[in-house]
Amino acid sequence: MSASIQRVGVVGGGRMGAGIAEVCARAGLGTVVCEADATAARAARDRVTASLERAVDRGKLDRTDAEDALGRLVFTGSLDDLADRHLVIEAVIENTDVKTEVFAALDKIVEDPAAILATNTSSIPVMRLGMATRRADRVVGLHFFNPVPVLPLVEVVASLHTAPAAVTAVEAFAATLGKTVVRSQDRAGFVVNALLVPYLLAAVRMAESGFAAATDIDAGMELGCAHPMGPLKLADLIGLDTVASIAESLYEEFKEPLYAPPPLLQRMVQAGLLGRKTGRGFHVYAGTGGSGSGPV
Repeated sequence: MSASIQRVGVVGGGRMGAGIAEVCARAGLGTVVCEADATAARAARDRVTASLERAVDRGKLDRTDAEDALGRLVFTGSLDDLADRHLVIEAVIENTDVKTEVFAALDKIVEDPAAILATNTSSIPVMRLGMATRRADRVVGLHFFNPVPVLPLVEVVASLHTAPAAVTAVEAFAATLGKTVVRSQDRAGFVVNALLVPYLLAAVRMAESGFAAATDIDAGMELGCAHPMGPLKLADLIGLDTVASIAESLYEEFKEPLYAPPPLLQRMVQAGLLGRKTGRGFHVYAGTGGSGSGPV
């Protein structure tokens, strides 16, 4: 099965989708990236091109290899262009309704009944997405981490319907990308975010209460616990809207107070203060779309 995954599709060309497409292309796989329209598709291409250029500039990638990888990529504004894919990875906004709509559409478009439909969701149960299709046995969670070309982890999540062969195939696929796989049960948040997000929310509550300033909270965890990035800087990198969405999914599933998004986080999202991508979150950034490493 894994050997037959040669044609990959990625739905969504934002930071995560572009990163997934890049590592697929660098691994020698023909990859089609689908965005909402032609304008967004061009922006996705620019995003991947810029990432490849950074890798070349830093000596992480040969110029010829970067050009070859870009040559394996096709960017489109139509889901119909994914019809012949062996594996399609959904990487759109962390919203259940949007993702469900994508899976229902892919189910009708992707021609090979053995093709696998994967979701890069951070927190939404895979079962919910699989049941939007007629091939729930071929739907699996394949959760990459940001930035995808740098971080080596992938969470593989099987629902109650996912066939063992599909799990084996995506694990082998992840290995061809140079990723390390951890398996998780199909529970909101999976392994990493079920542990990480309560920690981030605790930091938000600490700042919200006035107990400590954001800079001091981050410095405390960076210098006192040797974390490479403080929790509020990390939340800014992930995107506060994404953190809030994951928290809502966790709270919906488990109903535990530690998962509930704090009012301050909700207000910042409503105000459009989403972190690095908007230039302001718990910290202020000189530009948008800053660099750094972190999950989701």
